[in-house]
Amino acid sequence: MSDPGALPYETASWPRRMLALLVDWIASILVVVVFVGWDTYSEPGSTAQVWVLLVFVVENAILTATVGGSFGKMATRLRVVRVADGGRIDLLRSFGRSVLIALVIPPLVFRPDGRGLHDIVAGSATVPLLVTKA
Repeated sequence: MSDPGALPYETASWPRRMLALLVDWIASILVVVVFVGWDTYSEPGSTAQVWVLLVFVVENAILTATVGGSFGKMATRLRVVRVADGGRIDLLRSFGRSVLIALVIPPLVFRPDGRGLHDIVAGSATVPLLVTKA
């Protein structure tokens, strides 16, 4: 008998997820640096680093809800889907998921299927973007 909690699709590998996170973080830093300048960003005690976190959460939430994944996820060919039907998650769930990722610990506590607490709470899963042949 199959596991009732098992997903009907394969979840993404942790190295690809970490690469997507790195791409998102670097992109968020670049956005903040464009607006505040390198000198302000690199100044000790600058609040610009807090802006990086805010840009990350907003970018991640909006893009995940609208196109199925953040900039980093799309660049690494990943997407976030609803577990129930494989569709996109709504903006509220996406925002909650992004806040949990920013807290760092929820993604590090995960199930055997690879879904972290942030995905479990949002009812989502990070999966490889499938390429279909015509």
